[in-house]
Amino acid sequence: MELSVHTFVSLDGVMQGPGGPQEDPSNGFERGGWLVPYSPDAWGKVVDGWFRRADAILLGRSTFQMMRTYWSQVTDPDSIVATALNTWRKYVVSTTLSDEDAAWGPTSVLRDNVVEQVRQLKEEPGGELQVHGSWRLVRTLHDAGLVDTYRLLQFPVVVGEGKRLFADGATPATYDVAESESEVLRGGAVSLTLRQAVFGTIGAGEYAVYDGKEVIA
Repeated sequence: MELSVHTFVSLDGVMQGPGGPQEDPSNGFERGGWLVPYSPDAWGKVVDGWFRRADAILLGRSTFQMMRTYWSQVTDPDSIVATALNTWRKYVVSTTLSDEDAAWGPTSVLRDNVVEQVRQLKEEPGGELQVHGSWRLVRTLHDAGLVDTYRLLQFPVVVGEGKRLFADGATPATYDVAESESEVLRGGAVSLTLRQAVFGTIGAGEYAVYDGKEVIA
């Protein structure tokens, strides 16, 4: 399976608490709900499209518990997100949840050697193993070189604080933009699909002036 990461992100890279003030107030975060002013009529179909590609869902513990509390209440059979989260195969990374604590449809708990377990899951046949949210887990998977694709909805707002998608010191990598899957949406959000091109390094160079013209040296 391909490992893909999906998240809402602000212009300054914050992914914490987009859906409401109490979604994730950890570390004293008080700016939750920054996504809500942007109509889901513009970006909801993009998210539905994300979930339609999933064969299995991989979540960190905090995101798992938050999503279970919310989405287990959604019984609308036309909601692809609710159907996926309530009934499809899920994996949750946690050293504290018991199997009983993690009961939410078909869910397995990954407790040890998470990077290796995810590597093994990727070797199974299927379409996509999708990560949604799960800030700390995403950073671990990125630095291990396991993320094949990022699908981001970036909103035109600077939150100013909060958990960010990438930390200082993240492993360098470059990505190709899948232009057919990327667009500016009504209301200003940008839907981006990025596929890993080179991992562990980035290209570099410099500009110079030669014979009165700016050139790449």
